[in-house]
Amino acid sequence: MIEELVNACVRCGLCLPSCPTYLETLTETSGPRGRISLIADVESGRLDLLSPGFTEQMSQCLDCRACEAACPSGVRYGRLVEEMRARIERARAHTRPPMRRRLRELLLRRLFASGRLMRGAATVLRAAQRTRTQNLGAALLGLGDVAALAPEIPDRFFVANDQRHAVAGAAGTAFLHVGCVMSVAFARVHEASIRMLNRARLNVVVPRDQGCCGAIAIHAGEPSISRALMQRNIAAFERSGADVYVVNAAGCGASLKEAGHLFPDDPAWSERAQRFASRVRDITEVLDAMELDPQIGRIDAVATYQEPCHLVHAQRVSAAPRRLLAQIPGLELREMNESAVCCGSAGIYNVTEPVMAKRLQERKIANTAATGATIVVTANPGCALQVQAGLRAAGSLATVKHIVEVLDDAYANYGTTIHRQP
Repeated sequence: MIEELVNACVRCGLCLPSCPTYLETLTETSGPRGRISLIADVESGRLDLLSPGFTEQMSQCLDCRACEAACPSGVRYGRLVEEMRARIERARAHTRPPMRRRLRELLLRRLFASGRLMRGAATVLRAAQRTRTQNLGAALLGLGDVAALAPEIPDRFFVANDQRHAVAGAAGTAFLHVGCVMSVAFARVHEASIRMLNRARLNVVVPRDQGCCGAIAIHAGEPSISRALMQRNIAAFERSGADVYVVNAAGCGASLKEAGHLFPDDPAWSERAQRFASRVRDITEVLDAMELDPQIGRIDAVATYQEPCHLVHAQRVSAAPRRLLAQIPGLELREMNESAVCCGSAGIYNVTEPVMAKRLQERKIANTAATGATIVVTANPGCALQVQAGLRAAGSLATVKHIVEVLDDAYANYGTTIHRQP
């Protein structure tokens, strides 16, 4: 598979202007073409898999998939990087200190897979935030600036508990993906999503037997963990009887839409995964395709749209969010420069590659500030956290909102006007 993917690259270089790390470094090896050449060298034996330069580049890549969208040859670069990360992880596993192995296992296989454990960890973080001890705790654990990137944990969580939200004259039924971090840090987004789907005349079901999509495990080089998590969601959707699997986190949506790629040699799951993937939709795709309630209120404000990488590049969804925002009376949408260039979040990239993540964050904040917007709209939790932290550090009063929150605000205030002054 690797040889086929590598040979698909014709070395034209059209990917380079779209690559965030290349834009920052202007170094060939920090771009897709250079990384593919390194992968070819590893495959041929000219370069060792665990050579520092190679592992550094596989880690520095954001896996944002911008190069895939720009590539005229259709190179599936994301699969290349993810496969090489998996090989690196397998080669490193036996040399990793036991404590680090156990911590990695706890995070990837236990914490993200268990809603109960995730809520427990979030409760501890919330207590630390309320007592303002999170920075001390992060420093003691050697996590540096991680505390600044942590989401503000709300008073309530969103628990998948077999909820059903019916609407008269429903056109169909949507399964709402709750995920892991979204359920504890962005409960309001899930609540707004349900209301918006109902306004689109869709019943909504929230089965309890779903969970994390497995995207973080894939990025960390652990496809076996991702497969186990994916199987859980596939089975939950099949049991639900829903017509469409709706996701409001771009990174999760991209992973779920590619479920079929995780089971190429598994006859028991391959076809099921492909059927499942064909029914996954980002919430903006669903809302854009449906006829929404015309009773929408005004929001007199200037907004700009930060495109999540895994929505615009991996899922190729770009126009739908803009069409939805254009329906809100009074809302002026100003396009930012490089709206589709990664903000530096990329799952846990801002933890594993903090220096490059910071550079990309500052680049994004500069482009955001140039628009004069008071609302930065996005469609992914990682982007929201990264951009909000950057705005806060820059002293900006602009707020970051998920697109369904903005839409829900407009509908909730029908007959009134929301003013957002600079």
